[in-house]
Amino acid sequence: MSMRVVASDLTTYARVRNAALQGFARDGVAGTSIRDIARAAGVSPGLVQHHFPNKASLIAAVNDFVIGIATDAFSQPLDSASSADIHQQLGDRVTALVREHPTALRYVVRSAADGEENALVLFDAFFAIARSQWQTVADQNLLRPDTDITWAALHAVIINLGTVLLTSAIDRHLPEAFFTPTQLERWNAASTALFREGVYRTPSTAGSGPLSD
Repeated sequence: MSMRVVASDLTTYARVRNAALQGFARDGVAGTSIRDIARAAGVSPGLVQHHFPNKASLIAAVNDFVIGIATDAFSQPLDSASSADIHQQLGDRVTALVREHPTALRYVVRSAADGEENALVLFDAFFAIARSQWQTVADQNLLRPDTDITWAALHAVIINLGTVLLTSAIDRHLPEAFFTPTQLERWNAASTALFREGVYRTPSTAGSGPLSD
């Protein structure tokens, strides 16, 4: 899915940065050259290097942009009196991020899978954001006391990034594409319920009747 931008509305700097993000997400950092980026941005390689003296500076700009997107998505404080409401807020924020910035998320997944040291800061940033959100919930006494917050944050990041990575496979099992509004909301509801309620019966309800389909 393309980034929702119009090239004519962007500065040259932003056009180059976004072209780099597209390339990095599709082909990886190592597989995307300055010439590839220049071609996609509709500028010369020299103009790319005017704004970004080397590839490392371009990677840093893309990373800052992606981290900014994720930070903005979760910038508003969670304000709720119940864990159910907080989980819904978190689910809505994640769904909006996936819907509006799939290319940025694909880049995070690709860089982590490729083991790009200069891009792994993205995974670290996403983990830090997730852990902060879970800690906020814990501070309001809305988590079970035995919750492993580190793994709760890792699970949230892995599940959400993994979903974006595997959309072509996931689509095979849905009545319409994952990125349609209906399926995104279905995913939101299912994921929110998974974190809020879990899927296993408690011992007190294990024998209460047949499982629903």
